[in-house]
Amino acid sequence: MTDQSAAMPDPLALLPADRQWVERTRDGLNAEARIAQLFILSSREDTAEETAALTAFAPGGIHRFPAGDLAATWRATRDALDRAEVPLILSGDIEGGTTSYPFVTPVPNQMGIAACDDLSLSEEIAAIVASESRALGYNWSFTPVVDINRAFRNAVVGTRSYGADTDTIIAQARAYVRVLQAHGIAATAKHWPGDGIDDRDQHLTTTVNPLDLAEWEESYGRIYRSLIGDGVMTVMSAHIALPAFVRSLVPDAGREAFRPASVSRLLNQTLLRDRLGFRGLVVSDATPMGGLTSWMDREEAVPAVIENGCDVFLFSRDPQSDMALMLKGLREGRLSEARLDEAVTRMLTLKAKLGLHRATAEERLPPLDTVRARLRQPADLATARRAAGEGLTLVKDIQALLPLDPVRHRRVTMIAEQGWSFVSGAPERSFAPFTEEMERRGFELRLYDRDHFPTPADTDLLVYLIGQEATPSLGHIFLDMTRLHGGSRKAMAQFNREVPTLLVSFGQPYYLYDAPHFSTYINAYCSLADNQRELVRRLVGEAGFTGRSPVDAFCGQEQLRW
Repeated sequence: MTDQSAAMPDPLALLPADRQWVERTRDGLNAEARIAQLFILSSREDTAEETAALTAFAPGGIHRFPAGDLAATWRATRDALDRAEVPLILSGDIEGGTTSYPFVTPVPNQMGIAACDDLSLSEEIAAIVASESRALGYNWSFTPVVDINRAFRNAVVGTRSYGADTDTIIAQARAYVRVLQAHGIAATAKHWPGDGIDDRDQHLTTTVNPLDLAEWEESYGRIYRSLIGDGVMTVMSAHIALPAFVRSLVPDAGREAFRPASVSRLLNQTLLRDRLGFRGLVVSDATPMGGLTSWMDREEAVPAVIENGCDVFLFSRDPQSDMALMLKGLREGRLSEARLDEAVTRMLTLKAKLGLHRATAEERLPPLDTVRARLRQPADLATARRAAGEGLTLVKDIQALLPLDPVRHRRVTMIAEQGWSFVSGAPERSFAPFTEEMERRGFELRLYDRDHFPTPADTDLLVYLIGQEATPSLGHIFLDMTRLHGGSRKAMAQFNREVPTLLVSFGQPYYLYDAPHFSTYINAYCSLADNQRELVRRLVGEAGFTGRSPVDAFCGQEQLRW
């Protein structure tokens, strides 16, 4: 690896007048106010009380999680903008799938988009996301996820990623970043230095990217170099270690080889900035996560995040305490004045690059009726539904079950998994769209009865509707037959050799690993209503399956193919 800092673009380059605003604003802040600018605090309730409490800390930004009421979201956002003396940046994990606001255009998650294998369609979806996000006041999206989904048991990468192929990830991510930033929203490449090889979750513990330097350079290195060359504005430094790089510089590093990137100067400064040439802003991953909290105590960790190369401190269980710990670290020399000023300057520079210092609150968040009119426009809904359908992937049908016929398969028994999401505001899952579309075509559906197993006498088709989208803190993914069948003994009963059986995942693409003898398997990637409706159209032969799996849905196991 060679130093490329001079060869890469500066995504935060400013005009002289904007640079003067940054310097003037920075120089007018005392130490406490500078520290506050480094913090992005999270909002989940959309209440006046929550907004008042958050803005009282004068943070650099507020991260908004999805909520269900557009008017409440609008009021809370406008209130936060009005209260801020230094322009507030508004961020979000705008990843698509079922973790989006219910009042925006529902678009597939990243894996569902990649399965469409159509970059022009990807750009159309990105434009919808960007336009609606701007209408809602967002300036910064913590997307795209550019992790490589190789560990099929990894529960947190999966459907949030573009898959397992490096070239596909680069192409999809470049298109997404280009469109998002053209609409005035800063994009974020995450999770540096690369997730998806370790099957653990950095929300729970520090995880490890185990690749040697040559392998890393040909995969994650290429991804990040491509996006940095394109001018991605921000990178998220995660609680993930890259021991091969650390040991290349410090052969006897010992435990330090496994230091998470979020507090690693070697990974943030030496590798990301000096070797790869990144000149934008580095934001830490969420600091309450186990990957950081299990590595070092809070008093040490808080200043270490900034001192070791992150410019923004993401989230806090206790903002007052964490800001005090940052100030304590500054006074005790564990956070240098130089690093504090550098980080504050980058945060203000990002705001200036996005034009926040020149925009009024109404320009950043138009009146409610204007916002509502910009959301869920008919053409956007049609594009999103097309993407939902084109990504549906028929992985396996060795019994030639499809297309379904309401005469041969009239009596359908459904075994449905409730699903769960870590994300605040995510809606409860319903399979009503699937049921309604099937019944409209003449099928008779009933739910599985744990006390009466399905048999050929009462069931022509057994359908498993399962699947968990990738989500933090789940640990591992598997097909939970104990829960699906209603008990540990009942889990041992398998019906697929007695009754024609269809397995559909509305989440992770790897559930065939736990059901290798199921003969027909489909990946739908998420359970949006459009995915369910378009699935039924394809099940009955009204449209064809065109999705291309972005991963090896057979998990490298020949057994799963038969």
